Amino acid sequence: MVLQTTVEQVQARVPVTIVSLDGELDAASFEAVIDTVRRTHDAGASHLLLDLTNLTFISSSGLVALHSAFRLMRGETPPDPEFGWSALHSIGDEQGATTEVTLRLCGTQAAVQKVLDRTGLGGLIPSHPDRASALAAF
Repeated sequence: MVLQTTVEQVQARVPVTIVSLDGELDAASFEAVIDTVRRTHDAGASHLLLDLTNLTFISSSGLVALHSAFRLMRGETPPDPEFGWSALHSIGDEQGATTEVTLRLCGTQAAVQKVLDRTGLGGLIPSHPDRASALAAF
């Protein structure tokens, strides 16, 4: 299933940009997600919520996209996806990072959350059951 991405702005305690992912986040779509996050950050977004409610599948490329989003929202350069597995292995370098949380996930399906937890991304990016609880946490 082709990934559909929508972007919207909402006002919580702070302005939040919501990027909703609908479909499969894989090798065919991960770069578009990175580009979307980069554009929103470059446009001034400082709080980002990735709504994964309708995300049905995530591949290793999708994990690179989420890790890239994490780094972009911290104002850092994302890992180069051309380096393949080393981009994924760099997730371990983030453990113990203490910075303001500017990226959150919501609506993560159990199978996707399991992959995030196994790779270490689950510990880096806070996940909430729904939009309301995620927005309240910003």
